[in-house]
Amino acid sequence: MTKPILLADFVRLPPAIVAEVVVGLSAAIDTVADRAAPSHAFLRYGWYAAALAAYGGQARTLLVGEHDAPVLALPFTAAGPRWLRLATVPGCYWPFRSFGLALGTGDAVLKVALATLASSVNGLRIGPVLDGDPAATPLIAAARAAGWTAIDRQLGTSWTLDLDPVVDGHPWPRASTLRKNRFHEKHLAAHGLPDWRFLSGTDWPAGFDALAAIEQKSWLAATDRSDMKFTDSHGAFWRAAVADPVLADMLRAALLTIDGAPAAFSFDIDTGDLLYAVANSYDPAFAKHSPGKLLYWRNLVAAMARGARRVDWGSGDSGYKQVIGATEGAPIRDWLLLRPGLPALAGRVLGWLWRRSSQRRM
Repeated sequence: MTKPILLADFVRLPPAIVAEVVVGLSAAIDTVADRAAPSHAFLRYGWYAAALAAYGGQARTLLVGEHDAPVLALPFTAAGPRWLRLATVPGCYWPFRSFGLALGTGDAVLKVALATLASSVNGLRIGPVLDGDPAATPLIAAARAAGWTAIDRQLGTSWTLDLDPVVDGHPWPRASTLRKNRFHEKHLAAHGLPDWRFLSGTDWPAGFDALAAIEQKSWLAATDRSDMKFTDSHGAFWRAAVADPVLADMLRAALLTIDGAPAAFSFDIDTGDLLYAVANSYDPAFAKHSPGKLLYWRNLVAAMARGARRVDWGSGDSGYKQVIGATEGAPIRDWLLLRPGLPALAGRVLGWLWRRSSQRRM
């Protein structure tokens, strides 16, 4: 005799999880971004669309829904020779490349996501991302548990600054620091009338012209133009991203002009508690009076007033970051996930090639 199904049995049934890979970028990316960790709120449809417009590629999106609501949205584009069936998460290199995962999402969703992804690609690159990334870290752990090979290569270490209004019983920034800054600002005025402004929202995309003008005069223009954020393809990315008004409000810049001419900038992504310091630069004509230093101190004070409590400075150029109080944070890694079977085996045998390879910004 068949045992009747009681209401309690229905309660114990796992929730319906539905996954698919759709062509293009899905509008559900924004829905997931709104439910993801605040640190990843900028990973919106407009962010990925800007990456495709600036750097090329045709996207597909891995979508997983639970209880009829999207909880994972992972865009990916083809990478390498077509026959390898490899993919990468698109985006801008700054501050990282990750994807949307709703807070509280469980292992069951990740297992379904990986099984669905394996039918479309042999491997997926995620990164650069910081250790502890709230989306990449659980997916990598689930991949390993499901027989995928996960290979990482460390690209650097992030530098972080805790914005605490009181440090060791003293107000921060210290009064002595502010006095020194006022001294330099007084001498900076000898070059012309200084004006300190903050850009966001409707100030874009026109505001990027001022940032690009400063970059064109900076040391980067003569040394490593590939690291210039607001010219060429990188500049096209930021200008496309602000077509999304939500992103436009998150992108902020402090700008110093001298007699109306752009002299220094500090550019950030503001996610609330956490501020990503993406780029800063200055016109070397004013270097004697430290315009960049004066500007980022003003920028930090303004960020604190908005509610920011931590700054992620990224990697590199640790000297000035340490002077201002930053300390080493999480390692930054590039990950390659290879599905079970021959791809995973190849990864275990040849993974050293990935670890030794130099980082390429795509």
